[in-house]
Amino acid sequence: MSQAENIHDVVIVGGGPAGLAAGIYTGRGGLDAVLLDMMGGGGQVNTIDRVENYPGVVDPESGIELADIMRKQSESFGVAITFDEVKKIETTDELLTVNCTSENYSAKTLLAASGASHRPLGVPGEGRLTGRGVSYCATCDGAFFRGQHVAVVGGGSSAVMEAVYLSRIVERVTLIHRRDSLRAEKIQQDRLFAADNIEVLWDCAVEEVLGNNEVSGLKIKNLKTGDPSQLDVTGMFVFIGLIPNSTFLKGVVEMDDFGFIKTDTRMRTINPRIFAAGDIRQDSARQIGTAVGDGITAAVNIQEMLDTVTPDRQYVKS
Repeated sequence: MSQAENIHDVVIVGGGPAGLAAGIYTGRGGLDAVLLDMMGGGGQVNTIDRVENYPGVVDPESGIELADIMRKQSESFGVAITFDEVKKIETTDELLTVNCTSENYSAKTLLAASGASHRPLGVPGEGRLTGRGVSYCATCDGAFFRGQHVAVVGGGSSAVMEAVYLSRIVERVTLIHRRDSLRAEKIQQDRLFAADNIEVLWDCAVEEVLGNNEVSGLKIKNLKTGDPSQLDVTGMFVFIGLIPNSTFLKGVVEMDDFGFIKTDTRMRTINPRIFAAGDIRQDSARQIGTAVGDGITAAVNIQEMLDTVTPDRQYVKS
């Protein structure tokens, strides 16, 4: 029987913590599960230099190492992990067809755990120095910059909250914003302006991230005057928005205005056969721990649903 003809119990889209956690639970529960990931596994965890805030990790290890452990554990329970890109989902009353670049997969259920991508600035040096001073998560990486001068780029709620968070750890924070006013809620702005070690560069944009093996500074341009300047920092935290990796489910499940998938507390979408977990889900805390929790919750409810639909079924691996 070809892969296209094989009907899986669940197809998991995404190889980050949510998807891998779901893989561990569905595989251990005896379900026929296949995990599809277009990036090689790990998701945003791969961008973290050292993981210190995940329960059970006493000695800091890289995000890549943690993701690799999760992947091996998932595979140990018989989950097939395939690197493929999902293009679209076709639905019927009883089955889902997952159309990918290389193969098509049929499944009784689907878990969308493909995460969200941080919206990059798109300036020279940013990609090269990601994980070496360029970060998209202050709660993940802020402790590595204790006593240093860092920049936060953005003007919305996330940028302001993260700047305030960093101000309690680092020596100095410079918030760089393209406009002359912030978009964050007033209470968040009040906290920002009350911090004596936060300064704001208004009407400014980052044009280049400087440094060889780590960030050493930023090239800045004033958008009103055109004047260039250089800011000497050892880190840059970018918070200009997230892009959910949910295009393949457009028109199939309910999403918010930004493309994040709406779920209930059991990770169910409006389609009874489709679940969502992790960063792709609306209102996610976007932490490794919460993504793992989402994935486990989804897996438990997927198994419960399949057992309810076919209570006498025996799950046997071929």
